[in-house]
Amino acid sequence: MAEGTINAIRIGCAGWSIPKPSAPAFPAEGTHLERYARVFPMVEVNSRFYRPHKPETWERWAASAPPDFRFAVKLPRAITHEQRLKDCAVPLAEYLHEVGHLGDRLGPLLVQLPPTLRFEAAVAGPFFAALREGFAGLVVCEPRHPSWFAAEPDRLLVDHAVARAAADPAPVPAAAEPAGWDGFRYWRLHGSPVMYRSAYPLDVLDRLARRFRDEARERPVWCVFDNTADFHAVDDALTLMSRLGASTGQRDKPGA
Repeated sequence: MAEGTINAIRIGCAGWSIPKPSAPAFPAEGTHLERYARVFPMVEVNSRFYRPHKPETWERWAASAPPDFRFAVKLPRAITHEQRLKDCAVPLAEYLHEVGHLGDRLGPLLVQLPPTLRFEAAVAGPFFAALREGFAGLVVCEPRHPSWFAAEPDRLLVDHAVARAAADPAPVPAAAEPAGWDGFRYWRLHGSPVMYRSAYPLDVLDRLARRFRDEARERPVWCVFDNTADFHAVDDALTLMSRLGASTGQRDKPGA
């Protein structure tokens, strides 16, 4: 497999905790993030969903990672779950200002919607337009209400250059496949059959590796393991990287 294709695939986890049994795969020295970022090329930051972080926290995280490492950052629940995409100009501006402190380490913004949030073009359109006014980078949406998996919402996402995540478990069959804007693909693997707890069997990881190779010929691929409750995410991510032929050895140090 060509090196360029491998480089188009980023595998990581939701958070950078390193379970003790997985520790031998990581450098012995450094913070958890420094050690994690020497092995994986990306991480998904879900903590911002719950609370803001100080500018110096974002800056410290960015400085802890190699130049080619990227942070995907979930939007706060104040926007997606409380305001439900309406009248959220202030929290959106605050969020964009915060994540800007990651500098060039900032990757996709993740808009995960509550399962009860139906698609309404009159709501989604202005929200994504406002998001795009303040952010020109990658954006991915993980809707969970069945109304989002149809032609009209897909067109709206394309119009705003927003990818739709592929999710497992999928709330509806169509959610298992990525859609929306096709400038990149983003998978969120929450664990199946038991969400957040189940490990993925090798045949599933092999199937994903084949799919990602095919996708990466056309566009970048991102994949996040969120099955962290019983500490399977790290091992699943390491296994998938090895099946792709990507090195699971140490990457460049921060600032190298």
